[in-house]
Amino acid sequence: MITVVGWDGSELSAEAVSRLREAALVVGPDDLVRRLALTAPTVTDEALVHTVDEHLEHGEGPLAVLTDGDPGFFGVVRALRAHGIEPDVLPAMSPITRAFARAGLNWEDALVVAPSVPEQLAKVVNACRAHPKVALVVAPGVGPAEIARELAPTTPRALIVCEDLGGPDERVTHSRMGEATTRPWKDPDVVLVLDPLHRPPKERSWVAGARPGPQEWALPSESGVPAEVRAYVLAKLGPRLGDLVWDVGAGRGEIAVECARLGAAVMAVERDGELCAGLRANVLERGVKVALTRGHAPAALEPLPDPDAVHVGGGGPDVVAACAARRPRVMVCVLRQVEEVVKVLERLRENGYDGAGTRIAASRLVLDPDGAHRLVEADPFFVVHATPLRMT
Repeated sequence: MITVVGWDGSELSAEAVSRLREAALVVGPDDLVRRLALTAPTVTDEALVHTVDEHLEHGEGPLAVLTDGDPGFFGVVRALRAHGIEPDVLPAMSPITRAFARAGLNWEDALVVAPSVPEQLAKVVNACRAHPKVALVVAPGVGPAEIARELAPTTPRALIVCEDLGGPDERVTHSRMGEATTRPWKDPDVVLVLDPLHRPPKERSWVAGARPGPQEWALPSESGVPAEVRAYVLAKLGPRLGDLVWDVGAGRGEIAVECARLGAAVMAVERDGELCAGLRANVLERGVKVALTRGHAPAALEPLPDPDAVHVGGGGPDVVAACAARRPRVMVCVLRQVEEVVKVLERLRENGYDGAGTRIAASRLVLDPDGAHRLVEADPFFVVHATPLRMT
């Protein structure tokens, strides 16, 4: 029999104590084993599955796996079940639950992120840009200092850093982003990343975590790119939680707002002051977050973090080349003249992208005063979408 026992710093249940006493072998972190002063033989959990296999093949008696918090929440239960092992589980309070309790905050509307490798830092940061309440389970290379450094200065957030939750040195610190990058932290467990300006909706949600996607996308608009074209652009961009989307030559931000509504972090670049004002108004009306840079591309792109997807609404081949140099997984360019298509495709090819073009012209039904319907065709748009060339 294999029992997984979670521990959150409080007194263990009688059943948990009994299982640990009866165990022929206990697998768990050294510091946790020392805290509980276990008498059974113990081994570290660095090679959990291998240790369990060895015990099942050669050992005798029950085995217990000891772990922090709720072992079914980003814990060892997943690893064991993926290996075909179905353990008994005695859970405890997860560090996320304890962190929000210590901060005095509700958390049904929080997004929980738990990176497993430092390379996932960018996705975690993008989630923090897009979502107003994020709980980060700290991992090597993804902690309060790294998060604050990447978010500043475009995305102001308040941080609540929770260290040694449930332990003797438990500490909960409300930190500004500048402080978080320089303060020495002692083994933080959880960081709550909060938008101080966010006001939650009054109605109660039926789902925990990130809210459901928008009821409608490719929203009607009186100006800019028609909804039919935007629907195709969004389909090719594929904006999603964890992505960073650039909207270059953003205009009034129709594409930027749509991407934000679909869960992506968005940075818009626009040089025209009047259009920037329209973009801000659009963002406020839709209740989303878009970081706006007023300036001329490609120079305005240099300080921005690398994107996952790019929409180019203006700027010409040089801007396309500058975006391609940052190696997004997809680029989508909206053009008004067919002559531009060849130039953009050539520039994409020169920069290692395989592109294709589509002409979109929507014919809309209109109702005449006499009650008859007729089709009115709008001016066509040309959409070029491209992905990195595959190396053979």
